[in-house]
Amino acid sequence: MESAADTSPATAPSPSDAPQSPKVAEIRDLILAKLRYAVGKNVASASKHDWFIATALSVRDKVVDSWFSSIVRAKASGVKRVYYLSLEFLIGRLLIDALTNMQLIDETRAALAELGVDLDDLREVEPDAALGNGGLGRLAACFMESMATLSIAAYGYGIRYDHGLFRQRIKDGKQLEYPEDWLSLGDPWEFQRPEIVYGVGFGGHIEAQASPDGEPKQVWMPAETVQAIAYDTPIAGWRGAHINTLRLWAARAPDPLRLDMFNSGDHVGALMDRVRAESISKVLYPGDTSPAGQELRLRQEYFFASASIQDLVRRHLSLFGDIRTLADKASIQLNDTHPAIGVAELMHVLVDRHDVPWDEAWTITRNTFSYTNHTLLPEALETWPAPLMERLLPRHMQIIYLINAIHLDRMAKSGGGVAEKLAALSLIDEAHGRRVRMGHLAFLGSHKVNGVSALHSELMKTTVFHDLDAADPGKIVNKTNGVTFRRWLKEANPALTSLLMEVVGDGLLDDATALKKIEPLADDASFQERYAAVKRANKVALARLVQERVGVKLNPDALFDVQIKRIHEYKRQILNILETVAIYEEIRTQPYRDWIPRVKIFAGKAAASYATAKLVIQLANDVGRVVNSDPTVRGLLKCVFLPNYNVSLAERIIPAADLSEQISTAGMEASGTGNMKLALNGALTIGTLDGANVEILEHVGPDNIFIFGLAADEVAARRAQSISGQEAIARSQRLSDALEAIGSGVFSPEQPDRYRSLVDALTYHDFFLVTADFDSYYAKQRDVFRRWRDKKGWRRSTIINTANMGWFSSDRTIGEYAVEIWNVPTTAPGRA
Repeated sequence: MESAADTSPATAPSPSDAPQSPKVAEIRDLILAKLRYAVGKNVASASKHDWFIATALSVRDKVVDSWFSSIVRAKASGVKRVYYLSLEFLIGRLLIDALTNMQLIDETRAALAELGVDLDDLREVEPDAALGNGGLGRLAACFMESMATLSIAAYGYGIRYDHGLFRQRIKDGKQLEYPEDWLSLGDPWEFQRPEIVYGVGFGGHIEAQASPDGEPKQVWMPAETVQAIAYDTPIAGWRGAHINTLRLWAARAPDPLRLDMFNSGDHVGALMDRVRAESISKVLYPGDTSPAGQELRLRQEYFFASASIQDLVRRHLSLFGDIRTLADKASIQLNDTHPAIGVAELMHVLVDRHDVPWDEAWTITRNTFSYTNHTLLPEALETWPAPLMERLLPRHMQIIYLINAIHLDRMAKSGGGVAEKLAALSLIDEAHGRRVRMGHLAFLGSHKVNGVSALHSELMKTTVFHDLDAADPGKIVNKTNGVTFRRWLKEANPALTSLLMEVVGDGLLDDATALKKIEPLADDASFQERYAAVKRANKVALARLVQERVGVKLNPDALFDVQIKRIHEYKRQILNILETVAIYEEIRTQPYRDWIPRVKIFAGKAAASYATAKLVIQLANDVGRVVNSDPTVRGLLKCVFLPNYNVSLAERIIPAADLSEQISTAGMEASGTGNMKLALNGALTIGTLDGANVEILEHVGPDNIFIFGLAADEVAARRAQSISGQEAIARSQRLSDALEAIGSGVFSPEQPDRYRSLVDALTYHDFFLVTADFDSYYAKQRDVFRRWRDKKGWRRSTIINTANMGWFSSDRTIGEYAVEIWNVPTTAPGRA
């Protein structure tokens, strides 16, 4: 590819003799103009990436027109704005998304075809924005699309990571982490805003200065200031009627280098301040096993929370003038605990910069913030060492201590003065050294706290926020997660969408509940055949991708059994692997049985410092290596691990899945959204009564889902008795044999003891109750086999799953947030 502009005349392929649509011709000419004047190439020298940039810029122009109109309408109406703070936004590729929502995809495909370019090729050229890890970040992206679709004036705020989450490679079965290079060739969707810069302070000291009313005023004097520079990406809602802004912050040093040090010959040292500042926006979730790693994570969280609050306060003042009306005109949603420091930051801004009295400032803060909790895992509810926060954010620690003192004083006076209870209610955990409980801070500083599934919201009241809920009953509400079905159905599975729209009509993309209209066709033989044909075509496409990427040939008529999600012990990929091993052994020893062909498909990343999760990845790969190469299996079982799981890979796997593995330990998965996407695309769920599986069961009915294992209350009771797996292993010969095979080196002959630690943990310290649930899981998988053999029954269940997933639209979820938490108006999807 040429790096400089080619000065020869730009000549397009001759148009066909067929009559052209004026819109197609307009798009074609705009793409050519972008190619020439923005990319600096002509047709003869343009690469696929050049065509992608030109096409993206042409679409962005259309988005911008609607974007500006949306901004003007919001300003004119004085409408309340929503500010969604999230450390992750897993937005994925945006070309097809923007074309779909702007309703330009067919015309753009035709315009590119006239130029000899295939739109699907450009789709593959676009990198995935590496701005998230998994469900948390993808949910934020779905919510941004739905907020725009419902015409809610909203901003998303996060970090513009240079490299984001790592790029995963698998070598010798092991996960290796490499920097993601999604920005290496630029991002055509974003607008840099160099004029929008905020200083974010760290360290330093506090000076008490006299104020006019005689009370001392606390003035923070930071030792270090980092600049936050804004980058805006417009996010289009359905039909392009409303466009919102995703504003991401990049960290920069105020000075690019220390010139005195550079001139003295210390060329590396002269850049150290710049390196330290810019490290804040380099990668998502830097390792936190070292003190330096912990500090960097805290710096990231405060950096984006501070910049975002400074920005929204500036906007509020420019529009409405009075800081005291902030809660009437702004609603700040904290997406999990990462932005919780924003509570202290807003108090700092109100009290220190705008001289709002403390009690009034606290009322404004609580009425402005709301908080979404995404986990019941205590370790995921962030706590920070108090000495670290005192050193890095001394004024904020003063504020936190004062919030805590007032809070505990109120609790003591209300009759809750028992020391143990006050310790549980405190923002400061003193059990293992003083640590600041950020979940408590988010809870206290918000007017509403929500879980993300019915079960999760109830468990919050009895587990992580038991004492706070008792002290402030009614604050916890439920908002079951949802997914943007336009992306996960129309964009990911266009053939199925076309079939569904024949029955439902165009209104399907405005209202997902219209899917219910296909339920009467669940027993229709013709519709079943057409539905099954779409699924098989998707499986053929996925099989082709698997062979290209990992060299394993798949049978598209086999059952595609899929578990795609972050690798974590509570998500229990190990349970799936154990069943794979058990089936492998039985196929070899009982070849006379009528086995059905099955493919186990895994994908997901383990945190770089999470040794056990990385060992699970290696085990999945080792099991696949042995199983896939064993001729005695006769192709009846395959096991593949697809590396570098991201949004684009999910869009390829989900439409091809037959069985969706949602097998977390009951009571530990807050909601899940992969379960919704897979069921929407006709995969049947095998899962525990956990997260949104409970509500999926309610919607699809018990005959169309495979539920197994201990329920959440039974998990708690079992743990209270013992977390040893010895008894369960002794009862189950299959489980014992599978563990023995793994532990003795059947799948790792070059290192027989490689998985001994995994086996020992399951045997003696099985906190996630894998062994307790194994027999139930194995038996339910046999129910899956029996249903699979009944083709009509299986197809009926897949159609019923798709028909009943409309309720799980993120449009419904955001509509509930708007009415019950944010108090903002909405417009029905598809209406101007």
